[in-house]
Amino acid sequence: MNPHSTRPLWQRFAVFLVPLMASNILQALSGTINSIFIGQMIGVDALAALATFFPILFFLISFIIGLSAGSTILIGQAWGARNVDRVKQVTGTTITAAVVMGLVVAIIGSVFIEQIMSVLGAPENIRQTAIDYGRIMFLGMPGFFVFLVVTSVLRGVGDTITPLFSLLLSMVVGIILTPALIEGWWGLPALGVNSAAWGFIAGFVIVLVFLFFYMRARKMPLAPDATMLRALKPDFKLLGLILRLGVPAGLQMVVASVAGIVVVGLVNRFGSNATAAYGALNQVLNYVQFPAMSIGIATSIFGAQAIGARRQEQLGAITRTALMMNLIITGALIALAYLFSERLVALFITDPEVIDLTQHLLHIVLWAILPFGWGVVFSGMMRASGMVYAPMAIALAAILIIELPGAIWLSQTDLGLSGIWVAYAASFTGMMLMQAAWYYFVWRRKDIVALV
Repeated sequence: MNPHSTRPLWQRFAVFLVPLMASNILQALSGTINSIFIGQMIGVDALAALATFFPILFFLISFIIGLSAGSTILIGQAWGARNVDRVKQVTGTTITAAVVMGLVVAIIGSVFIEQIMSVLGAPENIRQTAIDYGRIMFLGMPGFFVFLVVTSVLRGVGDTITPLFSLLLSMVVGIILTPALIEGWWGLPALGVNSAAWGFIAGFVIVLVFLFFYMRARKMPLAPDATMLRALKPDFKLLGLILRLGVPAGLQMVVASVAGIVVVGLVNRFGSNATAAYGALNQVLNYVQFPAMSIGIATSIFGAQAIGARRQEQLGAITRTALMMNLIITGALIALAYLFSERLVALFITDPEVIDLTQHLLHIVLWAILPFGWGVVFSGMMRASGMVYAPMAIALAAILIIELPGAIWLSQTDLGLSGIWVAYAASFTGMMLMQAAWYYFVWRRKDIVALV
């Protein structure tokens, strides 16, 4: 995407957004397909084991996502200012930090996975399966962190096509390899639930190799070259700025993932059927939530590039365009998910009782993804300017004051399991209202200046 383009804003936004949405949908689809393979070929207990591990993984990758968020703000502003050398400096420093953090996560996760599962209260019939699966996933974290950073920085310079092709390749690898390892096709070992972990690792390793050669062949701005190699030596002053921008986003995700772990613990009290329903419900929600998050990411990148190009007058129009996109796209997906909820849930679950439970819970929370998306748009624009602490504080308030205590309290009332998702819907709505208030009454009154 060219930040200096004269095409109408909505057209540039749509051209950027469509591949970004497709990428996030493919990312969700990859996990979905694995869940379908596991649920249909092995059973509900195996699916419950995967669902138990997901919040742990989310917790451990939270800071790398924050790191990527911080670097993307700087890369977007530098790209808007046409400062390619600065873009490479930010990219190299971020990749090195990602590798170090990935190694730390791999070691911590491998060593303490049994204790983590015990604290979570994973049902006894799935605990060892979840432990084995988790240990393999942790081993792949250094490479996965690099994969997350590379796709993020490419989007920061306006390239959503290359990450889309990369995720498509990763998904194809998973589709082929996961069932082959489940059944032991072509002389491969039959690995059961662990097949999903090995398919996941193989997918991003192949993508990283592909990107190395593809970006060099195309002579892309961020292609691995001598300049990029020198940039891998971390610039600690630059790293400090990246962390100042990224740590609030990472901290927000850490708190959200801790809340998710608490929720899994609450869900586990209702038995393995409830845990399986939780996993299937998350898969369906992802397809609605990821496009909403994509719109937020696009808002942040467009905002950062406009600020870097010293075109602050465009920021209001970018926000309005994103809010309308969320209404149209996310709203349509919510309507479709309500209409076809039973069929969607049946993709993951075969037990009629669990299907009914999952569908009921889905109906409670699905509508709230619309205000969630609006909240992400407001926070994305504020983050693009370097205002990161207020959006973080608002998001944390929604989690710690509304979602978490609400889930704990309501799950102990007559609502039972349903109360957990009532709390989710309330927190999404509360977050949107608070982000919008801060955007209109505080952020819009501030002078916006470039950080690079």
